[in-house]
Amino acid sequence: MNKPFKVLATATILAMAALPTAAFAQQGVATPVNETAITQAKVVPGTMGKITDFVNDKTGKFITVTGRGLAATDQSEIILSITKDTKIVNSKGQTVALKSIIDDKKVVKAFYGPNITKSLPARGTALTLVVQDHDFSAIQGTVSEVTEDGSIFVKGTDLYGGYNDEIILHLDPKATILDQDHKAIEAGDIKVGMSVEAFYGPAVAMSLPAQSTTNYLVVNTDEIADLTPGTSGIITSKNEKTITVIGNPMEHGGTNYVMLHVDKDTVIVDENGAVLTADALKENSYIDAFYGNVMAMSYPAQTHADKIVVKAAQAVKAEGTITNSERAGEGRVYLNVGSDDKTENDIILNISDKTVILPLAGDDMELKDGMKVVVYHSPIMTKSLPGITNAEVVIVTPDNNTVAAQ
Repeated sequence: MNKPFKVLATATILAMAALPTAAFAQQGVATPVNETAITQAKVVPGTMGKITDFVNDKTGKFITVTGRGLAATDQSEIILSITKDTKIVNSKGQTVALKSIIDDKKVVKAFYGPNITKSLPARGTALTLVVQDHDFSAIQGTVSEVTEDGSIFVKGTDLYGGYNDEIILHLDPKATILDQDHKAIEAGDIKVGMSVEAFYGPAVAMSLPAQSTTNYLVVNTDEIADLTPGTSGIITSKNEKTITVIGNPMEHGGTNYVMLHVDKDTVIVDENGAVLTADALKENSYIDAFYGNVMAMSYPAQTHADKIVVKAAQAVKAEGTITNSERAGEGRVYLNVGSDDKTENDIILNISDKTVILPLAGDDMELKDGMKVVVYHSPIMTKSLPGITNAEVVIVTPDNNTVAAQ
């Protein structure tokens, strides 16, 4: 099995696991009198998480709590009205200011009445907010690997920060693992490709990738991500049965330059999953193309397209000569569009690590003054003269008269 990460030594993991259970995101803390009275008197729905939105206007005061339901039937996200009767306390029963909870991004247990709307997210009235003594983080993503010891490697998005994240999660022996219907499943039911929402922390090992322990996960066992190789790029040419795609390889493999054979077995859809015909495959279109591991050893590589997702936007094609200019510089080149004396249609191209450059055979990847190129760039461009835009693909053509850089 390929290992994209180095798991921490057993002693380190045991040390993390030996932390008091109250430290983990899914366990309780010292329970205040208020919270005990609520839960013992009757079952009150609740959500544990962080306040991700706050509104205070003429319609009232509202918070959005995002996290997980305290019971399987409770809400993972809910909008709650804060009234004069809402009690806001810490684990010792002491009153806490709502503003400090929001500013410090504290975890709360939010209890609310049973009368909530059927909207998404649901709306209700907050009875009590109990500020927790511990913190936690959460990730929404895809299981990229399941290790021999049962740990899972998740790549996705931080639930609260919105940034790309990845982490190795070690499952606590008493972890609550639920499927998409909130029915209990076993750790062995988690497979590569399944989408997952996992809460972990507060202890996070500063390894690469980070590692932590989780004891609450919601796994969508019906949703298996497509982990086949592919290319996310632009259709640069098309004929009756094939398309040429240049772009960036998918996370799970692929190539930046591929010729794909399209036939009746190729699934073609738009970004919403609606089925399309081969007529939707047009030059300059952005697509995600998925294919198998077997390819012809040619240049470009050739294989059969299993699935193609056609995106709404289209790249813009331009041809011209890379020209020395004071407006160019680090990460930018000046393109004399049409290789003529006109300047009003010229553009400045931002070159990033996402830009695919196809040089001539034997040449390096550097774009030099005098090179004739075909460029596919973003449709978004500044209104300046010349316009500035992001280069997606740059193809160096044989018809060039390269001038050595001064």
